[in-house]
Amino acid sequence: MTSLNANAALADELDPVAPIGLPKLCQMAFDGLDLAPVWNKLVLRVKSQPDDAAALLDLSAVAQLQGRAQDSRALQTAALNLQRLYRRPAAAAAAERPLRLLAFMAPGNFMANTPLEFMLEGSNIELDMMYVVPGAPVPAIPQHDVAMVAVDESDETAPVLHEIAQLVKAWPRPVVNAPDRIARLSRAGTWDMLNSAPGVVMPMNVRIGRATLARVATGAIAVESVLDGAGFPIIARPFWSQAGAGLVKLDDAAAADGYLREWADAEFYVAPFVDYASPDGLFRKYRIAIIDGRPFVAHMAISSHWMIHYLNANMRDDAGKRAEEAHFMANFDSDFAVRHAAAFRAIAERSGLQYLPLDCGETPDGKLLVFEAGTAMIVHSMDPPDLFPYKRPQMEKVFKAFQAMLHNAARTAP
Repeated sequence: MTSLNANAALADELDPVAPIGLPKLCQMAFDGLDLAPVWNKLVLRVKSQPDDAAALLDLSAVAQLQGRAQDSRALQTAALNLQRLYRRPAAAAAAERPLRLLAFMAPGNFMANTPLEFMLEGSNIELDMMYVVPGAPVPAIPQHDVAMVAVDESDETAPVLHEIAQLVKAWPRPVVNAPDRIARLSRAGTWDMLNSAPGVVMPMNVRIGRATLARVATGAIAVESVLDGAGFPIIARPFWSQAGAGLVKLDDAAAADGYLREWADAEFYVAPFVDYASPDGLFRKYRIAIIDGRPFVAHMAISSHWMIHYLNANMRDDAGKRAEEAHFMANFDSDFAVRHAAAFRAIAERSGLQYLPLDCGETPDGKLLVFEAGTAMIVHSMDPPDLFPYKRPQMEKVFKAFQAMLHNAARTAP
């Protein structure tokens, strides 16, 4: 793929198809609604019109929400073979012309791309999503005011990021989130970037082969030789792991041996375990979105277990936890953001990204403990307002900051 010449004309007459989109489908699944009627209607559309790419893309999303990953990928491939440009119209009725955002996307599941549709909720921003397939011709490119690389870092998306990097070398519009910067956000790459940042603690993440972990399990080599002096306990996960899949704390070599018997993967990430329990014995994990250098809180999860995800932290069923999250959000700008200002500033500067979500905690000595960073982390407002009345105002604050970032970027020179 060659880069688009800075003087190249952008197409004026394109009218990309508009799927139902992730926000509506995910909200239905989040609320526990049956997606079968939606599936059936979409199937009828495809039967009557086999080239209905939007229906195929929505079917792919429904299949993923139902846990059918292979079906989801096949349906997405069928959609992208027909059409690689899709539109989410501007939602807000406004006198001025919508801001036009072009997003470079990668084929894959929900973790492959920044969930932009959630971030643009209620906005006067028109989103065109262009899927980049390595080796395939570039689709006709619509007129736009600003572009954004929405592809997240992974082994699977690495060729796509490389392709986009070549494409945008002379892009005629401003580009948010440079692809080469995103490509550094592997677990090991993030550690390389942040391990010396002021106010930041990030455990060393090392990607190792199965044979190396097996040698640790048998005592042939010490784990300290792998983790630069850090010993057990460690945490391990398959190299592809997201959302805590296969993430386990290993207290000794015998535990590592048992782990290998359970997981047959060829490669793993290992890291020292950091005990970040608060004085009350509970663990607290925060999702923070750094937008144009400023941190915004997306959620806070509280659990008695060190491995926390918002959905397994029992936030819905615990009014005390929700009250603490509400207090944290209300005071974030004057408390947490101030205490960790140097750390957030260093992360923004070292990443070089205008938008970067991260999951973090606090060490007992008050430093920012970074677990991971990635542009595809979901930031949403799907929680029921009766249980989480404080959430929507906070998320509107996050979304407005994100949308302001796009407007600011559109005004800069490409």
